Amino acid sequence: MRIRVDRELCIGAASCLALLPEVFELDEEGKAVIIDKDGNKTSDNTDYSKIGIDANLILEAARSCPTNAIIIEDDDGKQIYP
Repeated sequence: MRIRVDRELCIGAASCLALLPEVFELDEEGKAVIIDKDGNKTSDNTDYSKIGIDANLILEAARSCPTNAIIIEDDDGKQIYP
């Protein structure tokens, strides 16, 4: 599973950050970025195994986004959310 943030859709509502502050934060442009377990920050595709958080919590954070800017794909690249 892979997670990414569509920066064009992100409005910086920070609902993802409210639910998972250990995984998401807002960058200097006010857009959400993903923080992996090594502390690296990106909005690009991030392998779920590098995050170390329960998949259901990631999905809940994605569902909380008012613009559906958090994209979740399976290992084959097929979009599973939104």
